[in-house]
Amino acid sequence: MADPNKRAPRVLVVDDEDSIRTFAARALRDTGYEVAVASDGPDALTIVEQGGPFDLYLIDLLMPRMRGDELARRLRQADPSVKILYFTGFSDWLFNEKRILWENEAFIEKPVTLNGLLEAASLSLFGHTRGLGK
Repeated sequence: MADPNKRAPRVLVVDDEDSIRTFAARALRDTGYEVAVASDGPDALTIVEQGGPFDLYLIDLLMPRMRGDELARRLRQADPSVKILYFTGFSDWLFNEKRILWENEAFIEKPVTLNGLLEAASLSLFGHTRGLGK
């Protein structure tokens, strides 16, 4: 039985594609996460500034106005322990440009399955793939 005093983990989904944001947000909400969405990096920074930090940031890597790794860098300046899950269809580009992932960073390749997304979020947040409350 879940602890009623324990708050749901907060996830910010940042992707310039509406269908991806909708899919990820719905999947995470339906599983018990508290979810906010942003369409790009500047929008995400505004949401974080107004709504406080999140437990996990699910960030598209290549977006207009600000790349996902730049958004992650800015989030990390405010909180070095942030957990970032890059959501990308360009993993080759990610490793050509970034070479290494920081601690608490991971990536999941698009297209992603429902189970793949939920397992990656759980692994990033809890260190296991069993989801919330396990």
